Parts: sequence; structure tokens; C-alpha cells
Amino acid sequence: MSSLPSTSSSASLLPAPAAAAGSLRETAALAAPTSRDVPRVLAIAGSDPSGGAGIQADLKSIAAHGGYGMAAITALTAQNTTGVRGVHVPPASFLSAQLDAVSDDIHVDAVKIGMLGDAQVIAAVRSWLEEVRPGVVVLDPVMVATSGDRLLQESAETALRKLLPLAHLITPNLPELAMLLGEPEAADWAVALEQGRRLADQTGATVLVKGGHLNGSTCPDALVNTAGLLSAEVVEVAGERISTRNSHGTGCSLSSAMATAQARLGDWEASLRAVKPWLAGALRTSGQLVVGAGNGPINHFHHLARTGSTATPERKGGFAQLLRAETVADLEAIYGLGFIRGLADGTLMEKEFAYYLAQDAIYLNGYSRVLARASALAPTESEQLFWARSAQQCLEVESELHRNWLSTRTVQTELGPVTKAYVDHLVAASAGGSYAVLVAAVLPCFWLYAEVGETLHAEYVAAGAPGGHPYAEWLRTYADEDFAAATQRAIEIADAAGRAASAAEREAMITAFRHSCRYEVEFFDAPGRHS
Repeated sequence: MSSLPSTSSSASLLPAPAAAAGSLRETAALAAPTSRDVPRVLAIAGSDPSGGAGIQADLKSIAAHGGYGMAAITALTAQNTTGVRGVHVPPASFLSAQLDAVSDDIHVDAVKIGMLGDAQVIAAVRSWLEEVRPGVVVLDPVMVATSGDRLLQESAETALRKLLPLAHLITPNLPELAMLLGEPEAADWAVALEQGRRLADQTGATVLVKGGHLNGSTCPDALVNTAGLLSAEVVEVAGERISTRNSHGTGCSLSSAMATAQARLGDWEASLRAVKPWLAGALRTSGQLVVGAGNGPINHFHHLARTGSTATPERKGGFAQLLRAETVADLEAIYGLGFIRGLADGTLMEKEFAYYLAQDAIYLNGYSRVLARASALAPTESEQLFWARSAQQCLEVESELHRNWLSTRTVQTELGPVTKAYVDHLVAASAGGSYAVLVAAVLPCFWLYAEVGETLHAEYVAAGAPGGHPYAEWLRTYADEDFAAATQRAIEIADAAGRAASAAEREAMITAFRHSCRYEVEFFDAPGRHS
């Protein structure tokens, strides 16, 4: 939580300023999902008889994210993991009949559009969209399959471009992005983002620029909107590249997941931060499926599988040990940051510390709401009280920051991108309704902060508590016994929740915990990047 030296011992119980981002949604969404618990999502796309892409992937992805999937078939393909052998496009009038049959009877919360095939099909979809006006429309401009086979007639490309402005989110891969713009494919991330800006500017939609076709160990994604509908024109979400040949249906699955998440969360950034870790896990565990001799499918339901890492820990503290192992790399990263080293030895520039405290104050306001949600979900009175007191103390520390430090200096008080992203992640965890997952998501703000604080305090003491150290007051509070006790209590709660959870829920807990840890790193790194 906050690094503020509290005027009372209880104030230091707050979790640390975590690393990363989160939107400060001052809404009742923290008390309940922002939309339907089970959003009704219609996929409009072609079929894949091998089950890895198209409608089959869409329905799996929608189900994996808690939605009720429906399907209108635009084309029938003869394909498998090695390639496409044939495509049959039924009459567009029959597609219109499918669409009308669904929307005449069922309210559609979100639509995902995939393979459309020809201009007549595109015209049918356009006419239906203009009449029904679904609240969420995600368009995946399927033009070329993973195998390289063309899935859209060249004569239909102009019609597809005219359809784009009816979408809220467009999710092309890099070859498709270039084709839509009539430009060469981007060779690097900077060029890809510029192309995303141009497409967003032309269509008025948000564009999801995906880094999957680039080389390198990282795989970033970015939401781009030039109409001011996001917190920034470009919102990047980092990610690791998963080494696997099993990428069949990745684009279909991602777009369907985004449509489903958006119907629940109502925020594209929060949706991407919820979906991206799931997709990474689906790629990472794809080899478990052993399907086909070519580019195999992703593992849509990996989070439901009972794996050795998430099998029920038999003894008390067992699940906490699993979580502790996830913190090692991130703690090492934090200790290597210039911000942390400068804070320890007193060389940190005041403007960086001021930015850190200002963002911490904003974060604490949002974090307090998430903790209040944990209190509402807690199964016992003692846990309800613990989270409620922590939420209250967040606000006390925020007030103290403004009263004793921020009010006496000129600092940037606007919501930073890292702060927003972290809180968005926590809001997404709280919206899911799982107490166990929410507890895992908020835990790193206690745990990592406590460990970093103890280490910094030890270094400060070992150096003889030098006089004149500009951050001595903060370093002395890092070893606060009350905060250490609160951290231990939070760990115990998470451990008990994990041992009582199903295998699927434990997997979700580990995922939420892992991403909060990463956000802690980013939060500590943000002041240096900002300056």
C-alpha cells in the first residue's frame, strides 16, 4: 500500500502502492458485475470442422468467459490444423434468416463478427447491425487463415472496410491491419501502432493492435482510439511470447473473449487485461490437447483443468507456498529498479517521489473500494472486519498524504496509466464474484510491499541510519509491526481460500495473483518512466 509514514500505527496496515494500473471506477461495479452475470453473445462467423477456429473456437471462448454463446454461420469450411481445403458460402438470405431468428427472440448483449466470405454476406450483416444496434460489436476482420489460406474474396475487401465503422472494437492481426489500410505489413511495433492509429482514425472504432506476428521474446497488445474514448490514445498491455506452434484459432478466440468480457465489464482496457492472461495460458497449455499434425488449437479451458500445480494443498500454508513462488522474479525486478535503489540510498529525485506519492493516493482511493468489495464477499465476520478496516485505512492514508505532503508541493495529480491499469485489474477481479480470486488479486499489495519495505528498512539501519537522508521517515515506517501482522493475516486468508477452492478457482487465483505482482513492479517503475 502506501509508503506514507502514518501518524498512528493502524494506518500502516494498508497494502502498498502496487505496481501497475487500474481504473478508478467510482461505481457500484465493485459491489456487483457491471452487466449480466451471463452475457448473451452472438458469434457471426464461419465454421471449422476440426474445432480449433471459427464458430467452434468462438463458442468455447465465450463459455470460458462465462457467457452464453449463440452462432450464426456465414460459411462452411473444409479445414484442419494443416490448412483450408474448401469454403462454401450459403446464400446471404439464409444468414439474414439466422440473425433475425436470434434477435427476434433473444436480447443480444454482444456480437463477435469473424469470417464473412463475400460482399453479399457482409451486406447482410451490415443491414442487421444497423437495425438491431447491439451494445458491443467486436469485428475480427478474418482475411487470411493461420496457414496462409485466403478466407475473404478480394472483391469483398471494399465492402468489409465499409463495415468497420459499425464496430466498437476491431481486432486485426498485422497482415490484416496492413491489408485494410492498403499498406505493407508492419515490421516493428512502432509501425504497427501507427497503422492502428490510422485505422482508428478512419473508422472511429477502437483498434486492438496485436504483436503476435512480430519477432522477439515479448508479445505486446495495444488498444488504440483517436476519439478520446480510452484513458490514452494508445494503451499498451505487455505480455510474454509463448513458444508454441499451436496457434490455430487464436484471433477468433481473442475477439470472442473480448466481446464477452466487455459485456460484463464495460471497459475495453479492463477486458483486455482480463483476457490476455487467459489467452497466454491457453497457448502455454495447448500441447496438452495433442490435436492435429499442423498448427494445433489453443486450450480454451485450461483454467478448468486439474493440474499438479493447483491440486488441493493438503496442509495449512501449502497454497500460500505456491503463491510465494510466483513472487520471486517480481521481487528481483523490484529490487533492481532505479526508483527503489534511489529510495534506499537517498539519491531519488524528489519529483519522482512526488509522482509516486500522488499516484499512490489515487490508487488507494480505488483500492479501498476493492477491499470493501472483499469485505462484502467475505464468508466470516472476522474476515469482513479485516477487509473493512483495511479499506478504511486506505482512505485515512490517502487523506494523510494530501494533508501532510502533496498539499505543500506542486505535483501531477492526474491518473497515471499504470495506476489505472492496476485498479482496472482489481476491478475486473472483483466483478467476477469470486471471493477467493479477489483475495488473491489484492494480496500482492500487502505481501510484496511488506517484503520490499522490510528489505529497505534493513539496508537503512545497516547503513547506520544516516542523518540527512531525505526519505528516512518513510524508511522507518516500512518495518511497522502492525503492517507485518496485517500482511500475515491476508496471506492466511488467501491460503485458506485456496485450499478450499476448486481446481479451476485455484488456477484463477494464481493468475490474478501473478498479474498483480507484475503490476507492483510497474507501479514502482512508473515514476522513473514518467520523469
